[in-house]
Amino acid sequence: MQFGLIGKKLSHSFSKKYFEEKFGTLGLNNYSYNNFELENIKEFPSFIQNNPELSGLNVTVPYKEEVMPFLSEISEEAKAIGAVNCIKITNGKTKGYNTDEFGFRFSIKPFLEPKHIRALIFGTGGSSKAVAYALKSIGVEYYFVTSSNIKKTPNTFFYSELNPVILKQFLLLVNCTPLGMFPNIHEAPAIPYEQVTADHLAYDLIYNPEETLFLKKCREQGATTINGLSMLKLQAEKSWEIWNEK
Repeated sequence: MQFGLIGKKLSHSFSKKYFEEKFGTLGLNNYSYNNFELENIKEFPSFIQNNPELSGLNVTVPYKEEVMPFLSEISEEAKAIGAVNCIKITNGKTKGYNTDEFGFRFSIKPFLEPKHIRALIFGTGGSSKAVAYALKSIGVEYYFVTSSNIKKTPNTFFYSELNPVILKQFLLLVNCTPLGMFPNIHEAPAIPYEQVTADHLAYDLIYNPEETLFLKKCREQGATTINGLSMLKLQAEKSWEIWNEK
C-alpha cells in the first residue's frame, strides 16, 4: 500500500521518516510513504489519477486550504476548520480530514493552566485555523496576528498593535508561521519579546530546529515553551487511524 505527503517544498518533511519507521516496526514490508512535490494544486486531480495505488495522503503548506475544492468529500470537522491535512483515498474517491486540530489539542492540554484563557495566534494560514478550532473547543479565547495589511476577521491584530496591555492579557502565544523554520533559523515573529513573562506559555508548530528563535526569546523571558514535535506525532497517528478505518 502506498501513502505520501503533498506540498510544494518537502525536503524538511518529518512524515516520510516517521511512517517508514512505523511500517518497519509493524513489519508492513509492502507499505511505502513518499514525498510528492506539486508545483501547483491544479495538478492534484491528474496526480490522483496517475497514482491509483495511493491509499492516503498528508497535506502540508501551502495546500491545506487550496486542496479542498478538488476533494470528493470533506469531513464536517475539516469543513468547520477550513483546512485539510489528511486525505483518505478509496477507489479513486478522496475524502479530506483535519488531524492538526487533534494533534495540537492533545499536545497542549497538559501545559494549560487556568490563567491561559486567551491566546495570540501568529499567522492566518491552514494550520492557524486548526489551532483556533482546537482552542475554541477547550474554551480558550483567541486573536490572530497578521502580517497582511488587511484584517480578514474582527478578532485580528496587526503586529504593530501588540503592546504591553495586550501581551499581559494574552498569556498563550502560538506561532503558526514558518518564521524560524530551518534553514531560516534567524527569523521570528516580530513581537515585543521584552513583554513576555514567566506567566506566558509559548508554543511553536515548528519542530526543526528543536528550539526556534521565537521559543528561545520567550524562554529567556521565563516563559514555558513547547515545540511542534508532539503535535506532529499525534496528527500522524490520527492520520494512520483514519487510513485504516474500514
